[in-house]
Amino acid sequence: MNATITLWIVAVVVLATLALGLAGVRGVRMDPQEYIVGGRRIGAVLLWLLLAGEIYTTFTFLGAAGWAYGKGAQAYYILCYGTLAFVIAFFLTPAIHRIARDRKLLTGPDFFTERYASRPLGALVALLGFAMLVPYVTLQLSGIQILVRIAGFGKIDPLLAVGIAFLLIAVFTYLVGLRGTAWAAVAKDGLVLIGVVFAGIVLPSHFFGSPAGALDAVLHDPLHPNWLTIAGPTAPNGITWVISTTLLTACGFFMWPQSMAAVYSAKGEDTLRRNAIFLPFYQLMLLLVFFAGFAALEIHPGLKGPEADQSYMLVVQQYYPAWILGIITAAGVLAGLVPAAGQLLAAASIVGKNVLADYGIARGDAAQTLATRLLVLVVALLAFGFWALAHTTLVGLLLIGYNGITQLFPGVVLGVATRRPSALAVGAGIVAGLIVLIAFAILGIAQVDGINGGVVALAANVALLAIVAAVVPANRTAPAALPDA
Repeated sequence: MNATITLWIVAVVVLATLALGLAGVRGVRMDPQEYIVGGRRIGAVLLWLLLAGEIYTTFTFLGAAGWAYGKGAQAYYILCYGTLAFVIAFFLTPAIHRIARDRKLLTGPDFFTERYASRPLGALVALLGFAMLVPYVTLQLSGIQILVRIAGFGKIDPLLAVGIAFLLIAVFTYLVGLRGTAWAAVAKDGLVLIGVVFAGIVLPSHFFGSPAGALDAVLHDPLHPNWLTIAGPTAPNGITWVISTTLLTACGFFMWPQSMAAVYSAKGEDTLRRNAIFLPFYQLMLLLVFFAGFAALEIHPGLKGPEADQSYMLVVQQYYPAWILGIITAAGVLAGLVPAAGQLLAAASIVGKNVLADYGIARGDAAQTLATRLLVLVVALLAFGFWALAHTTLVGLLLIGYNGITQLFPGVVLGVATRRPSALAVGAGIVAGLIVLIAFAILGIAQVDGINGGVVALAANVALLAIVAAVVPANRTAPAALPDA
């Protein structure tokens, strides 16, 4: 009976949210510009919800709590990097938007193609973005699988449930594009806020009197000494790792194809500046998620590795009525499905535009739109396969993606400046960073002297970019987005 109640609540909420997205695009003609960047007419409020919908996902809902539960104070980096990223975005995204508007760009790789006058560089960036989005979409699937298993009290096959859910979101993305995803984010964000407030305030208050009480219990727990303290500079995931990972992920925050598409979709530059000012308010939700993870550590101890991601949801399942579990689960499922829609669309768009269309395989608007829609289904299948094989935490999946996508940061920053290096220099830097990451993955190296391996790869990227730029003449075929200093 309990499983029936929770799963019916989840099903009704998900279907109602998808219906809202479909209603939001009724009567809208789906050419590539509308399908990929919402016709560049998305205003401040809807853009705020769209960006938040893509940023705050099942990683926020489960992964941050899982790291608070399983690793302690190391999880604080999650709170820091988003806030720093919005500072970078305040200055960088208006310049990106100006170029995209003036040059009619549709995808993140279009930025590289136009700024460096190189179609092959755009294709390289598209393939990298595509590859890095697969683990990001897989993250959403992993979160949904955890939620469905808990909501079903072990009576439903999670593989079947996740397959059905993801088929729904793939078809939804196929039909509605970016604008429909933004409308679905309206419902998603409201329900996620309810779920996070419950998890971070109601749950710890129930067992410990307040969130502060939960922290005090962890602080005095002899089984978890120093759990609220970040370790020293050379310790695994210590302070050096926290600082380097914060910098890495902050730089990569808006490099994701779906984030670039959201930037392109804004009505104007001031819309983006306002979003950069107000999006940090969403970071407050992370504090509540940390409280939930710390409370679960004391209520339901003993979870190891990837199991930590389900920590506070197991507490909700064990101690609260089925209808509450259903609402919290529905919020978590939406926190996976809605961002997955944007990520599927972004991955499909960059390959459809910068590989198939730019190289004449998909000719014309109708062919490009159809190719993008079909690629949505391809990416969904790839992510589903990766999910079936991957066995890591949600944070681990996210860091895989960030290590790769941040290799685009030097090219984007230099792309808005007056003096730009050659396409060969930028491409060589990206390839150098990827080679370092692949070598680290093969050797099982996650950090070097406490520094996140992704930062080491980014340093190799910048070093080779600078060397090649000193040898190969720079491109100056496009105007700068920023005035000379």
